[in-house]
Amino acid sequence: MSTTPVSPTGKSPYPSSVLAGPSKVPSTNPHLVTWVNEMAALCKPDRVVWVDGSEEEKKRLTDEAVAQGTLLPLNQEKLPGCYLHRSNPNDVARVEQLTFICTPTADEAGPTNNWMAPKDAYEKLGKLFDGSMRGRTMYVVPYIMGPAGSPMAKVGVELTDSIYVVLNMRIMARMGNIALKQLGESNDFNRGLHSTLDCNPERRFICHFPQDNTIWSVGSGYGGNVLLGKKCLALRVGSYLGRKEGWLAEHMLILGVESPEGEMTYVAAAFPSACGKTNFAMMIPPARFKGWKIYTVGDDIAWMKVGEDGRLRAVNPEFGYFGVAPGTNLKSNPNAMRTIARDTIYTNVALTSDGDVWWEGKDGDIPNELTDWQGRPWTRKGSTEKAAHPNSRFTAPMTNNPALSRFAEDPEGVPISAIIFGGRRANTVPLVIQAFSWTHGVFFGSALGSETTAAAAGKTGIVRRDPFAMLPFCGYNMADYFAHWLEMQAFITNPPKIFMVNWFRQDKNGNFLWPGFGENMRVLKWIVDRARLRVGGQETPFGWVPRAGDLDLSGLAISHEQVDAATEIDLDEWKAELESHGDFFKKFGERLPHVLELQREMFLARIETLKKRKWGAHQLD
Repeated sequence: MSTTPVSPTGKSPYPSSVLAGPSKVPSTNPHLVTWVNEMAALCKPDRVVWVDGSEEEKKRLTDEAVAQGTLLPLNQEKLPGCYLHRSNPNDVARVEQLTFICTPTADEAGPTNNWMAPKDAYEKLGKLFDGSMRGRTMYVVPYIMGPAGSPMAKVGVELTDSIYVVLNMRIMARMGNIALKQLGESNDFNRGLHSTLDCNPERRFICHFPQDNTIWSVGSGYGGNVLLGKKCLALRVGSYLGRKEGWLAEHMLILGVESPEGEMTYVAAAFPSACGKTNFAMMIPPARFKGWKIYTVGDDIAWMKVGEDGRLRAVNPEFGYFGVAPGTNLKSNPNAMRTIARDTIYTNVALTSDGDVWWEGKDGDIPNELTDWQGRPWTRKGSTEKAAHPNSRFTAPMTNNPALSRFAEDPEGVPISAIIFGGRRANTVPLVIQAFSWTHGVFFGSALGSETTAAAAGKTGIVRRDPFAMLPFCGYNMADYFAHWLEMQAFITNPPKIFMVNWFRQDKNGNFLWPGFGENMRVLKWIVDRARLRVGGQETPFGWVPRAGDLDLSGLAISHEQVDAATEIDLDEWKAELESHGDFFKKFGERLPHVLELQREMFLARIETLKKRKWGAHQLD
C-alpha cells in the first residue's frame, strides 16, 4: 500500500515527471496517474492511498475500519475472520431511480433506462465531487474483472473514500498490484469515481458513461451502488462493451454438472431477484442422484465469448459472492452457509449476544433477544420490525465455496451447452420448456418476467417484465441488446440449447406443484440430456417439454398428476401472456427487432388455430 499526501490547495502532488517508485506511485502508466491526479484535484482528499492487495494491507485496513467503527468484529471462534457493517438506514439497496445511462442521445439508452446527457451528468456530479473528500482518504483500487491473464478480463480502477468499499472490493475482484501488472501501460481501463459524500438521498447518483468507459457514483455506501466492478462495470458498461466487441455480458450464474461417469456439462442461467439464483448455482443433488455433482463457476454474472472451437465460452468476472442473507440456510443453500462461515463481511444483519449473526430464515430457533441491523435492542415477542434488513448481505470469497469449480479461473472460459431463463410465475409457464431455435430462445429471454409478491406495493400476481433478468443492468437500448443476441448466432457454430424454467407454479389452492431446491436437479438432468441430444421430449405449440417418464421422479413424494399440472400448457393463459408481451414490446417502437414481433404473432396465430380445433393439455399424452 502506497500513501502520498495531497497538498492543502487540493492540487495534485504528482508532477507528471514523477510516475514510478513504490514509495510514491506504484505505476508507471501515464494515463492512470494523470487521471488519478485530476480526480484528486477535484475531490481534494487529505491523502491518496494506492492499495496493493496484500495480506498485510488487509489486516491494516481491517484494524483501521474497526477503530473507526465501520466494522464490528464478530465472534472469531464461531466466525473466524468475519465482521459486521451497519449502513446508513437510508442507504440499504440499489437505487434504480437514481441510476443513469449517460449516452449522447436518449434513444441510445432506451426506454427502460434513466437517461442523462453526459455533459449534464459530468457537470451535476462534478459539483458534488468538488471537495467531497476533504478530510478523508482517497483509495486508489486497481482491480481485474475476470481471471487474471484471460483475454476476456477487463481492468478497472475505482477511486473511493470508503474503507468498506476497499475491503469488499478485495473480496469481489482481483485487486491491487495484480491489476496494475495486467494493465501495464495501456489506456484501456474503466475509470470509476466514488464518494459517500453525506449519504443524502437528495445527493445520490450512479452514472454510467459507456462511451467513456467511466462510472461516477456519489452519495451512497451500499454495495450494489458503490462496488463499481459488479453491476456497474460487469453488466451496465460490460453489456455495452460486449455489443461493441462481439461478446455477451449477462446477469447469469454458471454451473457445471458432472455425471457419475465424469462427463461435465456447463449451463448458464438467468433469474430475476427472488427466484433462487444463488441456490441453483450452489445446488446439492438429492440422494437419488448419487455420484452426480454440481460445481459453481459463478453465482451472478457471466461474460460469454465465442471460443476458437466455435462454442460459447463463459467466465465469471467476479471473485466473490455478494449475496442476500435472509432465507439462506442449510436447507435452501448449505454450500452458501459453509462459504460464509469465515472471512466474510456481513452488512445489516442482526447480532446475537455472543457475537454471532442472525437473519430471518436462518437455521435454529429465533433468539429471544438480538441487536437489530440498526444497532437497536430487538426482542422476539416485543418487536414488530425484522431484526435483519430484508436486503441484508454477505460478501464472501468464492474460494470458500466447497463446490467451487476447478475451472472457475480458466482464462478461456467453460463451454456452455445450455442457457436457462427462469422467473417466478404461479401459472402459464411450465416447469421446464425448451425453445425450438436460437431465435425462439431469444424470444423467451426478451419476454422473461416474474410476479410480484405480497411485499411489493401490496399487490400479488402482477407480472414485472425483466428481459434476460437484465432490465436494471443493460447499459444501452434494450431493443439493440435483443438484436445483439440475435446476431450472435451467426458466430456460434454449436449454439447452446435454450430453456425456460419455473420452480414456482402453483395449484388452484396456492400450493407449489414442485418441491424446488435440490430437487431441481431432476429438471437440470433433463436439460443436460436434451442439450446432449440423448433424451426425448413432447412438442407443444410453444416449445419442447418432458414426456411422461422423462423426468426422474424416483424417491420423490410427488404424484404424476402434480407433474402434469406443473408442465401443463393452457392456451388462454398463453394468449394473455403473449398479449402482455406485445404491450412490453411497444415500448421499443420500430427499434425492436422485427423477428421477435413475428415470433409473438406466430404463437398467437397458432393459439387461435388450436382453439378452433379444441386442442387441450390432454393431447400431450
